[in-house]
Amino acid sequence: MANEFVVPDLGESVSEATVVKWFKRVGEYVEEDESLVSLETDKVTLDVPASSSGVLKEIHAEESTDVEVGALLGIIDQNAKPATQNVNEHRGRQESSEKEKLDLPKIAKQPDIEENNVQQKDTPPAQSPSVRRILAENTINPSEVPLNERGRITKDAAIEYAESMRSVNGSSASSATSKKNVEDQLSQAVTVHQNDAKQRRVKMTRLRKRIAERLKEAQDTAAMLTTFNEVDMSGVMVLRSSLKEQFQNKHDVKLGLMSFFTKACIVALKEFPAVNAEIDGDEIVYKNHYDIGVAVGTKEGLVVPVVRDADKLSFAEIEKTISNYGSRAREGKLGLDELTGGTFTISNGGVYGSLMSTPILNPPQSGILGIHKTQKRPIVLPDDSIVVRPMTYIALSYDHRIIDGREAVSFLVRVKECLEQPSRIMLDA
Repeated sequence: MANEFVVPDLGESVSEATVVKWFKRVGEYVEEDESLVSLETDKVTLDVPASSSGVLKEIHAEESTDVEVGALLGIIDQNAKPATQNVNEHRGRQESSEKEKLDLPKIAKQPDIEENNVQQKDTPPAQSPSVRRILAENTINPSEVPLNERGRITKDAAIEYAESMRSVNGSSASSATSKKNVEDQLSQAVTVHQNDAKQRRVKMTRLRKRIAERLKEAQDTAAMLTTFNEVDMSGVMVLRSSLKEQFQNKHDVKLGLMSFFTKACIVALKEFPAVNAEIDGDEIVYKNHYDIGVAVGTKEGLVVPVVRDADKLSFAEIEKTISNYGSRAREGKLGLDELTGGTFTISNGGVYGSLMSTPILNPPQSGILGIHKTQKRPIVLPDDSIVVRPMTYIALSYDHRIIDGREAVSFLVRVKECLEQPSRIMLDA
């Protein structure tokens, strides 16, 4: 019985994907729910499990092919036996005839061995580009050149053979001159290769193209503006230092900075609801829930998993959720439902050493907070004394179409106040 393996539902607003990799080849056995193929959408890369057990009979969508939801990926033969069963049957047949094989004289196998050696000798081994160039330009058959212990032709061996060919053919050039000519050819080949290697073209992944489209869309559609402030992180640092051991023992997770920033943003979002809103046509949609997106950098690109109902979570729950998202994002194991529906985003460029930046909006959201590196700087206090404090620049990029400058600046000041007096938002320890 043949079972058709198709592209599953990829989530809201996602209609197509690109086949990245098949984990099985035609003829190999696959268990039901075992990862069979990897698909890349414009939001995430996901592994699709086999719909049934059996042998992969056909592949209808090769790697790098674009496919739509419901398209046929391959066919699984459910009646075929696993490869292990075939191996066991073959092994049984071998054991049943073992006695006959032992009685055969050893000489019976020698012709096959000699034939294999001849075939191997006639088949040119894979050689380096420089060696192939020397052989081609001197019209040398690779099978005539002595091989090294690894079964390959070295550069010196190719040059020496080229010299001997010239000598046999009556070349008037000396051996040294001939060797120099071959070396010059090799040098030119390397130069060309190096010039070619100065650039390379790689097709953009679907995720990277989508990131580019969304960032450009944000710049083209939103009246984007950024306001800055700085935060004295002394209070947060002292609180984390005093509670870190107790917090980790109780909750089995480290007390990081992101939970403080998330809680501070939620306080400010409740006071300035326009920052948590979005534009839909000629209407403003105000959100009464707080789903905070947390930007995570991966080798494939930036993804923004969403911490749902963050206002209802404790510090520990926020830290656990963000830690889980970070590790799974780097492994490419985030689900589509975890990457949609955010109302506000936090991007922490400080982990990479960024001191100041202007984050780009994550449409259709109207606000994004940029966090930067914490470093010690001299600060003048109200009494004119100068002290050294751990300071962090924060930036709010916002859509000026629905958020006025007064609201944006006041929002950022409120975030600053919450972070400089963290005991006011520290609800769990």
